[in-house]
Amino acid sequence: MRTFVAGQEVHGDTEFAELALGIDVDLFRGPLEFETDDDRTAREDVAREALRDMFEQARAGDEIAGWDALYAGALTRTVPFLRAARGFRPGTGEAA
Repeated sequence: MRTFVAGQEVHGDTEFAELALGIDVDLFRGPLEFETDDDRTAREDVAREALRDMFEQARAGDEIAGWDALYAGALTRTVPFLRAARGFRPGTGEAA
């Protein structure tokens, strides 16, 4: 069985969430591989700005933006756990 969202075929759970919710999972969660400190800082700045925009839209009455903001915010809290599970020290890419 094939799944389509907005006319695009979906290949996996992450892609489904990205297409259905319009949220770039890696932007908020971060990559599961090595990320330099500069890359992480830039990504987190963009993610904070996007979250701020979503929360402003939610306060203006956009319920979907509110739910998206909650989901994206939850993704930001999964990074330390995932990196720890893979055996990396945050910001170094080195094994713990």
